[in-house]
Amino acid sequence: MGSKSFGNLLDLASGDLLDIPHTPRALPRVMTVPGIIDGYGISDRDSDAISLPCRERKIVVANFLPLNCTKDSETGHWIFSLDNDSPLLHLKDGFSPETEVIYVGSLKTDVDLSEQDEVAQILFEEFSCVPTFLPQDVHKKFYLGFCKQQLWPLFHYMLPMCPDHGERFDRSLWQAYVSANKIFADKVMGAINLEEDCIWIHDYHLMLLPTFLRRRFYRVKLGFFLHSPFPSSEIYRTLPVREELLRGLLNCDLIGFHTFDYARHFLSCCCRMLGLEYESKRGHIALDYLGRTVFLKILPIGIQMGRLESVLNLPSTAEKLKEIQEKYRGKKVILGVDDMDIFKGLSLKILAFEHLLQQYPSMLGKVVLIQIVNPARGSGKDVQEAKKETYYTVDRINERYGSPGYEPVVLIDRPVPRFEKSAYYAMAECCIVNAVRDGMNLVPYKYTVCRQGTPEMDKSMGLSDDSPPRTSTLVLSEFIGCSPSLSGAIRVNPWDVDAVADSMYSALTMSDSEKQLRHKKHYQYISTHDVAYWSRSFAQDLERACRDHYSKRCWGVGWGLGFRLIALSPNFRRLSVEQTVSAYRRSSKRAIFLDYDGTLVPETLIVKEPSADVMSALKALCSDPNNTVFIVSGRGKVSLSEWLAPCQNLGIAAEHGYFTRWNESCDWETSGFSNDFEWKKIVEPIMRLYTETTDGSTIEAKESALVWHHQDADRDFGSCQAKELLDHLESVLVNEPVVVNRGHQIVEVKPQGVSKGLVTGKVLRRMLEEGNAPDFVVCIGDDRSDEDMFESITTTLSAQPSSEIFACTVGRKPSKAKYFLDEVSDVVKLLQGLANTSSSPKPRYPSHLRVSFESVV
Repeated sequence: MGSKSFGNLLDLASGDLLDIPHTPRALPRVMTVPGIIDGYGISDRDSDAISLPCRERKIVVANFLPLNCTKDSETGHWIFSLDNDSPLLHLKDGFSPETEVIYVGSLKTDVDLSEQDEVAQILFEEFSCVPTFLPQDVHKKFYLGFCKQQLWPLFHYMLPMCPDHGERFDRSLWQAYVSANKIFADKVMGAINLEEDCIWIHDYHLMLLPTFLRRRFYRVKLGFFLHSPFPSSEIYRTLPVREELLRGLLNCDLIGFHTFDYARHFLSCCCRMLGLEYESKRGHIALDYLGRTVFLKILPIGIQMGRLESVLNLPSTAEKLKEIQEKYRGKKVILGVDDMDIFKGLSLKILAFEHLLQQYPSMLGKVVLIQIVNPARGSGKDVQEAKKETYYTVDRINERYGSPGYEPVVLIDRPVPRFEKSAYYAMAECCIVNAVRDGMNLVPYKYTVCRQGTPEMDKSMGLSDDSPPRTSTLVLSEFIGCSPSLSGAIRVNPWDVDAVADSMYSALTMSDSEKQLRHKKHYQYISTHDVAYWSRSFAQDLERACRDHYSKRCWGVGWGLGFRLIALSPNFRRLSVEQTVSAYRRSSKRAIFLDYDGTLVPETLIVKEPSADVMSALKALCSDPNNTVFIVSGRGKVSLSEWLAPCQNLGIAAEHGYFTRWNESCDWETSGFSNDFEWKKIVEPIMRLYTETTDGSTIEAKESALVWHHQDADRDFGSCQAKELLDHLESVLVNEPVVVNRGHQIVEVKPQGVSKGLVTGKVLRRMLEEGNAPDFVVCIGDDRSDEDMFESITTTLSAQPSSEIFACTVGRKPSKAKYFLDEVSDVVKLLQGLANTSSSPKPRYPSHLRVSFESVV
């Protein structure tokens, strides 16, 4: 898909798009690295660099810093304090005490440009925080614009089908998103020890940040955790900048998700839009991306137990708990705590409560729904409409079912202190989270811990040690991230109002013994999978994912947001035309093996006949009596013979070597392979069945093989059907002299022993037997079947140390070859260089010059 995103990252700083001030030079240095680092001018002689002892460090990057900040109106001084409610602040609980944690992010308020240097110094020295100071216009378009109006709705399955239902894609908001991510990258690069530090990026606000960082330092240790849902590919693919964001995440070493559903949707997008495949490696999901292994981690975040328990121990919490227990004495309380958000399902929850009162009249006057509404994180007409609908529904229900002294629905729409909220958690009989879509939602965790209480809280409440075991019941939407973790909860479809009402009734009328069992199960999981466990597990997996950073050579390819990193073996390098031609000139006997599709002819061409340049080069090479040239292809012998007829001395191996012809005057050989094709009568009906049930798939019938292609089918379904077909054929052909192989978007059945490697080995052994041992070998191919040729050449010529071997794959990818060429045009240029050498007469010196030279020697 063509993209209008920036073609060059440097454009972002040119001022053509947004007026972004340059990173202040006074930003405190927090590392010393010898040499120049990507244009930052940081060298070992920098006077303002702070030399630090070598210690483990984590750079945590998020949209907002875990800080509270206010400005004293009288003195004009800034007052900063740690935000103890921020999960990011408690990540360090999972790290070793010696680990230094640096936070990079924005403040929740604007700081004047003249104060930024001073504030940055204070924040770094006192809180280990590096503020980004996004310009006000950039921050507004970035956060309230692209993040909240584009990504947030889309990731929660809301498409802008019409102007009244969401905001359409806005290119200027996207430009602000790119600009903000670049500013974050500048700050991170100014605060990192490139060789040692790990960077952990959080959430959808910074999905491009990995691209900027990886572009500047190839071996940076990068982790990313997405705290929101990831939508299905049918939803995500509607985003005009879908590939840029996907590639941004793939520039990480480890990507974390709360649930397997979110990870599965991400993998599906990578498969459908980028053609990537994934596999499980020793229990870890991994994507092979251009030679790099990108790991996925599935682990829901936890809560900070100590922080919540300390609030429960406050005298104010016990006092508030006594107050609300007295207020709602004799009534069962159902609690909801949600943001004012269109995805939290507030109106659906309240409607379900109304159905509860309708379907179970005995509950009237005995049950109360207390709904605490947190302030909205975004703004816009959707939030206002949700708020209006919520208030209207609450008023209607209270008017219809309320009575003096009884209000069925209590709506608390104000900032609620933590101690008060904890008190409501502790006294509620049931907690319901009815979101239609949510990333994680830790409300059920907090509710369970508060219901467990603490010894000090029990003492304040006058409870004895032999009081009954604690109970709690949860009614959870199946569309929230914490639902799979809490297996004892009653899971509901929030859109089924009647079913939600029945679930609330079941939760309220459940026996105490069952409530105790469910509560015990939940509390045990929550207390052992806290935020420290989560961060420690992620950090350990990130270190493991980065273990092979220095065992491979890396190349950066692509411009702008299309940048990606290719990691390959240290011995893998580009094939030099000059070096190859020079070796060709020195040699006396040569063998040249060439694949056809993807090597001599681009895969994308519909017409597969070789070009005039290819034919000219092949003719010249074949005309040299010292050359043995073979085309080794999976194609049939008829088409290859027709297309390559002008090259009379050219050897051809068709259908992966089942048929071999040394030159045009020779007959086709089968090299002793079985000519019994009775197995086709078994295979063809099975393949036809899968073709009929898989739209876009086809069957290719060769003389020696049958191939099922699914490149034009739906990627996921085609891959699934290919796997099923492979298993099906292997089971029915177990006693037949054939092999079943799965290649790139194909399933092939062919006789046993047939491979391209067999052809190269046969040709080379014949040359050795005839006393024409080659001292120059070139072998070029582009797909998996060509790997057999590379291996066979090395094995066959292992006793010929004088032979110069140039095994080359087309495209930079993991291979058994030692060399690579980027594309077909490079192969053609190489062949032309060799052909010109063959056709050029070797220089001969006059006899008197030769005599003079020899006499000198």
